[in-house]
Amino acid sequence: MSGLFERLKADCASEWSAYVDHPFVAGLGDGSLPQASFQDYLRQDYLFLIQFARAYALGVYKGRDLAEMRGALEGLKAILDVEMDLHVRLSARWGVTAEQLENTVEKNGTIAYTRFVLDAGQAGDLLDLFAALAPCMIGYGEIGKQLAAQGAATEDATYGEWVREYASPEYQEVAQSARDNLDRLAETLLTEARYPHLRKLFAKASLLEADFWQMSWDNR
Repeated sequence: MSGLFERLKADCASEWSAYVDHPFVAGLGDGSLPQASFQDYLRQDYLFLIQFARAYALGVYKGRDLAEMRGALEGLKAILDVEMDLHVRLSARWGVTAEQLENTVEKNGTIAYTRFVLDAGQAGDLLDLFAALAPCMIGYGEIGKQLAAQGAATEDATYGEWVREYASPEYQEVAQSARDNLDRLAETLLTEARYPHLRKLFAKASLLEADFWQMSWDNR
């Protein structure tokens, strides 16, 4: 039997496709994405990750036991110790420092998505929070794996380093841990009466991911 993530993805197929099949993603894969769009994305995504780190920290706080607290901590560490470092490395190629990244002005799309997730976590419990977080953490793993399979992870690929990061065994493990964590929470917190609300959270988060791509795609 498939887990909660697969059920949510299947029930939100159109929203999920808008996210993972966005032209921005295709441009990452074939190298056609304009450099200006990618740089804009890196700046906004750095700010995005700061807020998502807070969301995972909220997950640590809301954990009902040490296992749940450690599950949230793994996501927090992946953001602070892996993803943000990637953005700093890539941005340094264009002479953009970590301080400049952090001082970038947040665009409306960044604010809308990150505050949506934080609100979901503050208003609900861990299952609400991680249903809203799932498209980002798990979705990037799926996108990285998909683009790598298309040959976009090679050394000479335009955005190969980005693809390699999210296709790497280390990140795939993070994404799988996020799936497992969602399933564990569902075992004790999910009811059929509650499922439509989780589906709504997941669908909205997926569309906000698509909007986030679009925000930088429009900057090309």
